[in-house]
Amino acid sequence: MKKAIYPGSFDPITNGHLDIIKRAAGMFDELYVGILINSAKNPLFSMEERVSMIEEVLAEYPNIKVVSFDGLLVDYCKAQNISVIIRGLRAVTDFDYELQIAQTNRVMDPNIDTIFLATSLEYSYLSSSIVKEISAYGGDISKTVPKTIEKRVHQKRSSQILQRPTASETP
Repeated sequence: MKKAIYPGSFDPITNGHLDIIKRAAGMFDELYVGILINSAKNPLFSMEERVSMIEEVLAEYPNIKVVSFDGLLVDYCKAQNISVIIRGLRAVTDFDYELQIAQTNRVMDPNIDTIFLATSLEYSYLSSSIVKEISAYGGDISKTVPKTIEKRVHQKRSSQILQRPTASETP
């Protein structure tokens, strides 16, 4: 059985992520969507919330398994007998960073390959950070995430007290 993993923070999962996931799921017997803790990011959703949301969105795909883990990706891959890492690319700037990570992973374990999938053009601008920024200011995110995720983002935002100066309060 050929297994692959698509790792990310998915905070929240976007239509761009889903584009890559659905295409990768068609290429492998089993696709893990691996939710990682990224210490450089301030998450909107807890790990448990992200797992739950992604499982809900991907429920119709029997060969997709949503998992969370901490630690090195290559160690997780070894433990689960996963030989392929999937990474999405939006632009050339993504490639520079992703290539460096792929080469590092390959040095740590030469049995694990990385496959880069170019994001569909309609999602090339999209990131979780952009979705969070738009939603923080009450913008429309309906074209960036599935309906269920949009609802969860709005619920999360409405439960937070967002303090920002109004135009009349700024100097």
